[in-house]
Amino acid sequence: MGEFVCNLKKYRQLAGFSQDELAALVMVRRETISRLEAGKYNPSLKLAVDISRSVGAPIEELFVFPEGE
Repeated sequence: MGEFVCNLKKYRQLAGFSQDELAALVMVRRETISRLEAGKYNPSLKLAVDISRSVGAPIEELFVFPEGE
């Protein structure tokens, strides 16, 4: 899978969560959230849905893949 743009940090902050708080909500380590925000980790579909619901943003806004990927 190719590179992608991750807007998680923006939406996490808008929702008022720290990395630790979001990680606890979606049951992953804080490092996972950090790697996602840096675009160094592709989330599973379940994790993407859980994060989307937690921060109140569509998956397509959180994780943007270039056309054709």
